Amino acid sequence: MIEVNNLTRKKVDEDFLKGLAKKVLKRENKTIDISIVLVGRKKIRDLNKKYRKKDEATDVLSFGGGLNEIVICPEMIKSSLNEVLIHGILHLLGYEHSKEMEEKEKLWQNHIL
Repeated sequence: MIEVNNLTRKKVDEDFLKGLAKKVLKRENKTIDISIVLVGRKKIRDLNKKYRKKDEATDVLSFGGGLNEIVICPEMIKSSLNEVLIHGILHLLGYEHSKEMEEKEKLWQNHIL
């Protein structure tokens, strides 16, 4: 199950985000539940400080280990919400920042979006 919780005033197409997440998981041959949470700048800064020891806002944080939660701050996104969501999902699937992850991100952007 893919769940979206929008805790911001920004309107998002929740069905599109759920569909995108399902497509990425299907192409990766994975079946996991994911919670996608959209938050404001202060909340993501607090989470980034608590879990990554970085006292700054960021665009996306991924929490695996059974939690499978992607926290996104729309205010901080420099590219698109879709790209940030794909990035977060790949982290949940175990990918770290690498050339392989960059190639997968480009693949999804070119073939899914």
